[in-house]
Amino acid sequence: MRLTRRFLAAGLAAAVAAPAAAQTNVTLTHALPLDSHYGVGAVAFKETVERLTNGRYRVTIQRNDNEREAIEATQIGTQEFTITSTGPVGNFVPDTLVLDIPFLFRDYAHARGVLDSAIGQDLLAKFSARGLVGVAWMENGFRNVTNSRREVAGPADVQGLKIRTMENPVHMRAFQTLGALPTPMAFSELVPALQQGTVDGQENPIPVIVANNLNQVQRYLSLTRHVYSPAVLIGNPAFWNRLNSADKAAFQEAAKAAVKANRDRVTADEQRGVTLLRERGMTVRESVDTAAFQAALAPAFEQYRRQFDAALIQRIIDWKPGS
Repeated sequence: MRLTRRFLAAGLAAAVAAPAAAQTNVTLTHALPLDSHYGVGAVAFKETVERLTNGRYRVTIQRNDNEREAIEATQIGTQEFTITSTGPVGNFVPDTLVLDIPFLFRDYAHARGVLDSAIGQDLLAKFSARGLVGVAWMENGFRNVTNSRREVAGPADVQGLKIRTMENPVHMRAFQTLGALPTPMAFSELVPALQQGTVDGQENPIPVIVANNLNQVQRYLSLTRHVYSPAVLIGNPAFWNRLNSADKAAFQEAAKAAVKANRDRVTADEQRGVTLLRERGMTVRESVDTAAFQAALAPAFEQYRRQFDAALIQRIIDWKPGS
């Protein structure tokens, strides 16, 4: 009788433990607050994964302001996923740097269409050779210049400004060509650098400026929209390749949900962000001499065409819906 009870107790313990043993915890990091375009995308990813796998996978969302570090952690497998801007991605997958060419994209419809087309999918396929999985293109938005010294209406106003950039040679070359002093640093270092005057300004999309309250350390915002900044959901290949077909489909569906939530939030932030930043005390210049910026960047454009596939650049420029 005692032996029977022992077996029953052991069986009950095993039954209770079984669901926990079958559950897999997954970590997803990104560099922005929860209430941001990255944050809503991450939550959509988490909720969709957990719903479609009936809770067999649990997603933990963590913030990591150092995007390069997050990519490396995903590459070696200490975390499963990260959402990152493409700024540091070019150090891992150089082909993606083509997307950072200034004034390459006309508007959001153009940029999103290119990334969702064969062009964008071909670029995602390049990640595998670098020990990463390019899961889906997400979004930061069109980048704009802020600084603490003066309004920027044209290229001459950028000259001499110390501008924090991402660790991205395409961005740095553009600002060097304009006569600025590009200073690459991790996003985690940005606010202290602005407070201390280590740099005069920075460049980021409206959603990033709003989410991080950069108006507290910057006075002037100029809507230069000089570069479209994608984001990308990256996965660890060992984890990804262990997924069976049904679970992989669930994660891919979750990625689609993340992209939609992320882009919808960028659209909303773009529509309300400028007004909000004005209300917070920023001086916003909406009229910028885009043609003058493009003319001033002509030497950089020539270098980009030598550095990258000129035919690919032209395909991106010429893309139209249905092409």
